[in-house]
Amino acid sequence: MHGEQRKKIIVLMINMFIAIGSFGIIIPILPAYLVSIGEGGMAAGLMIAIFAGAQFVMSPIAGKWADQIGRRKMIIAGLSGLTISMFVFYFSDSIWVLYTSRVIGGVGAALLIPAIFAYVADITTMDQRAKGNSYISAAMSLGIVIGPGIGGFLADFDLKLPLLVSALVSLVSVIFSVIVLKESREEVNADMVVDQEPMMKKLAQSVHKPYFIPLVITLVMSFGLMAYESVLGLFVDNQFGATPKEIAVMITSTGIVSVVMQLLVVDRLVRRFGEGVILNVFIAVTAVCFFLSLFASTYVLFFMITLVVFLATSILRPVLNTLISKLAGNEQGFAMGMNNAYMSIGNVVGPLLAGVLYDVDILYPFMLGFVVLGVTMLVSILWQRKKKLQF
Repeated sequence: MHGEQRKKIIVLMINMFIAIGSFGIIIPILPAYLVSIGEGGMAAGLMIAIFAGAQFVMSPIAGKWADQIGRRKMIIAGLSGLTISMFVFYFSDSIWVLYTSRVIGGVGAALLIPAIFAYVADITTMDQRAKGNSYISAAMSLGIVIGPGIGGFLADFDLKLPLLVSALVSLVSVIFSVIVLKESREEVNADMVVDQEPMMKKLAQSVHKPYFIPLVITLVMSFGLMAYESVLGLFVDNQFGATPKEIAVMITSTGIVSVVMQLLVVDRLVRRFGEGVILNVFIAVTAVCFFLSLFASTYVLFFMITLVVFLATSILRPVLNTLISKLAGNEQGFAMGMNNAYMSIGNVVGPLLAGVLYDVDILYPFMLGFVVLGVTMLVSILWQRKKKLQF
C-alpha cells in the first residue's frame, strides 16, 4: 500500500476502534448500573438486543445510502449517532430513555460500519482488499477488547464516568473525521448496482442454498454467544459479587484470547483437519462449556469456562465464513449479506431470550444454550454426512 492509501486506512481504523470501543466501555458497568436503577436481566438483554435490532433494520438502507450519498457523510453521520446515543445514556436514569439511546446507537453503527468497508473497497485493488479489511477487522477486535478494560478501570472512580468518557471520545472522533477524512468516491466508478430486493425475500431464497446449514449454525452461534454475553456480567455480579473491574478483566482477557486465536491458530487448524471436523468439535466444546457453567462454584472456575467459550467461538466464526464462501461459488455478495443477516438475527434473539429467562432463574440461559448447541451439533454432523463434505 502506498503512503496516501495507508493514511486513509489508519483514519478508518481509528474511527472503527473508537466506535466499537466506546460501545464496549459500558459493558462492565451495565450490571451494577441496571441494579442501581432497579432493573434486571430483561433490561440487560434488551440493551444489547435493541442495539443489534436497530442495526439489523438499518443496515440494508445504510448500504444503499453509502452508495448514493457518499462514504464520508455516512461515516460522520454514524459516528454522530453513536456520540448522541452515549450522551443521552449518560444524562438519563429512565430505562425508556436508555432504550431510546440504544436505538440511536444501533442506527449510528449501521450507518458507520458498511460505509467504512465500502470506503476500503474504494481505495484498494482486489489484491489489497483482504488486507485492508483485515486491518479494519483488527481495529474492531481491538475496540471490543480494550473498551471494556477502560470501562472497568474508570468505574472505580464513578459508576457513570465510563459513559461520559465514551461520549467525549466519540465526539472527538466526529470532529477528527470532519477535518481529516476525504470522500473516496472520486476514485471509483459511480455506476454501482443498488440491490433492491427486500430482506424477507432474500431470507426465503437462502433456505435453498447449499450453504443454508452453515448459515443456521452462524445464527445459533451468535445467538448462544450473545445470550451468554448479555447475562454474563449480571451472573458473576449475582453469584460471586464480581466488581465492574473483575467483569472488565474477564471480558478483556477473553477478547485478547479471541484475537490471538484468529490471527495465529485458525488457519493452521483448518489446514490440518478441514472445516467440517473443526465445526463439529468446537460446537461440541461450546455446548459442554454451557453445561459446565451450571456447576461453576467460584469466579475463577466460571472465568476459565468463559475463556473456553470465547476461544471456541473465535475459531468457529472464521471457519463458518470460509465454509459459506466456498459453498457460495459465484454469489459471494449474496452469501456474505445473508451471513451478516443470520448473525444479526442471533444477536437480537439471543440477548432477549436470555434476559427473560435470567429473570425467571439465573441458570436457565445456560441450560438453553446447552440444548440449542447440542441440537446444532447433531444437525451439523448429519448435514456433513449427507453432503459427504470433502474440503
